[in-house]
Amino acid sequence: MKRQIPILLVLISLFFGATSVGAQQPAEQRYIVQTTKGLTSVLNLCLSAGCQVQGALDGAIGRTYLVTSSKGNFLQNLLGGVLNLLERLLGIVSVEADQVLSIPLLPAATTAPGLYDMTPVNYYGTVVWNGYVNQPATQIIELQNAQNGFHLSGTGIIADIDTGVDTTHPALYRVLLQGYDFTRNQPGASEWLDIPSMQNGIDDSGNQATGPAVVQQRTVAVLDQRTVAVLDGGPYSDFGHGTMTAGLIHLAAPQSKILPLKAFSANGTGNLSEIVAALYYAVDNGASVVNMSFDFTTSSSAFSQAVSYANQKGVVLVAAAGNEGVSTPAYPAAMNGLVIGVASTSDSDVRSSWSNYGKPDVWIAAPGENVVTTYPGGTYASASGTSFSTPLVTGTVGLLLNARAPLTQAHAASALAHAQLLTPDLNNGRLNVYSALQAWLWGAK
Repeated sequence: MKRQIPILLVLISLFFGATSVGAQQPAEQRYIVQTTKGLTSVLNLCLSAGCQVQGALDGAIGRTYLVTSSKGNFLQNLLGGVLNLLERLLGIVSVEADQVLSIPLLPAATTAPGLYDMTPVNYYGTVVWNGYVNQPATQIIELQNAQNGFHLSGTGIIADIDTGVDTTHPALYRVLLQGYDFTRNQPGASEWLDIPSMQNGIDDSGNQATGPAVVQQRTVAVLDQRTVAVLDGGPYSDFGHGTMTAGLIHLAAPQSKILPLKAFSANGTGNLSEIVAALYYAVDNGASVVNMSFDFTTSSSAFSQAVSYANQKGVVLVAAAGNEGVSTPAYPAAMNGLVIGVASTSDSDVRSSWSNYGKPDVWIAAPGENVVTTYPGGTYASASGTSFSTPLVTGTVGLLLNARAPLTQAHAASALAHAQLLTPDLNNGRLNVYSALQAWLWGAK
């Protein structure tokens, strides 16, 4: 075998071809490589194929790697027949392009009445707005009835793969863990790093918010006019998305710890490789539940492997079904049985017109129109989208875990299925937190 490797490298080199000196190089491309034989096999691949190993995406497991190459025919040659040879001799089982993914386009938001209700109330040790705690969404899903009736407030670690979080938000800082920023490859997950001119938050000038101001026409937030002027632009179209999803997780499971994992930038884009790395990180750093308020249109071998790893470790995965108003598979929600997909309903208990629907995407639905939640700068916002239905379900899983452990993906899905039936295109119906907890605690069928 020791003599076969150099011969193999020569064969691979012939497939990829030599690059003539002085030839114009294509732009660098990123690929995710999966192997059964560890780092050495990927190094041997890159030695002959002209790629560079950037690191493991799955930590100590050592089966999934990010590589870069400036050879335009890199992936085409692998798919053209070399891959079978690589699998037999090097253990390379898949190579896929590292996609640039986007957070789903959010429907236009209107000002929720609760955004004007700034009355301070105590919520599990922190002072928050009454319009956040006592909004229609929480009443519809019987959240407070469940929390009070079963004396539950959440437990464990809930990971949130998103744009980061406002780490000093008064409603959140007590439950936030340090997290990790995969867009910069460093500890911490602050959203403010994407806006260099405002790293101290929106109130660093001492101005007070005067009332709801529109940011990007998709999020209505209580901001001062200076902040609106800075944020109202393309580079910041999804700034605050992570703080908003974290706020809804906290609303449902106020005593659960939140692990913010920044895999998306403020413009709403993120690399598939960073999302894969974030999921492995969540599992290996003690998360019991993972919130994924994003979707993509094509399946990924590397991401599917990460989902399988999470399932094997007993981690519950929850994902947004998408906002295109269609019944077309959107991943990871479409990974039925492995991920709980969440659609959106209105305060009138009907499916939101823009929400994706039908199997396999949707296991359950939850309110997702003009929900009120936390926003960077210690303030609040209202927004719409399955992005915001999803964390209400994720937080409910934190309550289920608080009620009885261990809790597997199948356990959580079964309990959540005890929901308010609406229409067949929403599968098990709209989330009812009380019914889900009752089913999990008392073994209802």
